[in-house]
Amino acid sequence: MNISVIGLLALLVVSSGFFINDSFAEVNENSAYLLEGSGYAVTEDQIRISEIDIGLSSHQQSGSSIDFLIEDGFVTLDNEDFLISELEGKFLREGRYIRINGNIESMGGFDTTISFFGRLVEESKDAAIYGFTGRITTIDNSYKIIYTSKLSQLTKIIETTETSIEDEMLTIRILPGSSGQGVADSYIPSGETRDPRLGGSNPLVLGYFSEDRITIEPGTTITLVNDDSVSHSILSGKENYGDRHDPFTPDGRISTVEIFPGESIDITFDELGFYRLYDPTYPWMKIVVYSFPDVDNLILGSTKNQQGN
Repeated sequence: MNISVIGLLALLVVSSGFFINDSFAEVNENSAYLLEGSGYAVTEDQIRISEIDIGLSSHQQSGSSIDFLIEDGFVTLDNEDFLISELEGKFLREGRYIRINGNIESMGGFDTTISFFGRLVEESKDAAIYGFTGRITTIDNSYKIIYTSKLSQLTKIIETTETSIEDEMLTIRILPGSSGQGVADSYIPSGETRDPRLGGSNPLVLGYFSEDRITIEPGTTITLVNDDSVSHSILSGKENYGDRHDPFTPDGRISTVEIFPGESIDITFDELGFYRLYDPTYPWMKIVVYSFPDVDNLILGSTKNQQGN
């Protein structure tokens, strides 16, 4: 009887461990991520809307933890922007938790400290949702923050020695109908599995670009092909989150000529770091590119560990 009970308990422990391990997001070392979220910053006297939008890169794993650095992004309090200055963080227990600490800088140049702690809520094959609590401490107030945030990896473009495959993988296409934002029969969010090129009486567009979040090595050239029916151009810049009238401020790193329908253009990314690309005429058309040294053969694009072949 005792042996049976012990065996049953052991089976339950093993089974529970399996289901727990299967239910939380695993993160990879030496990878690039975006963390995007919104919520509230609260004091005894006021409640302010707050947003977070940061790009980060993970580093070497130690036990069940992986350190990461914040490479780019901002935090907002209502219409006030805080730029990333000295922020770092850690993935804990294979991605169950996220900790972020350090300084951000107000537009007036004043340092503000943040201390956030996130717990995994849910995940899909494309991203993971975290609930964050913590504090933003300015020179005037200390705000308690409550966020819901999405963590997603950037897809990595893998170069190959076979020219035909390499050319295909280093090509990004502006998809048909991308200029018509909000048309229900021509747009579904990027990441869906349906493909308009498979046919059908009412094909749907997979976002606005064939890839809109990618990681490349510095010096990589990407061919951008315009499959839309109107002309497009691409700039890089800082996103002014929540500003509908001036959603981006160009930074001068990337600026293309007009790309007419059916034509293409090559864009080379020489510098390290995050590039936020957009079409100034159709600013909902956005791409995030992370120029990141290739330190191993990990394939990005999922919250699950995958090893390259």
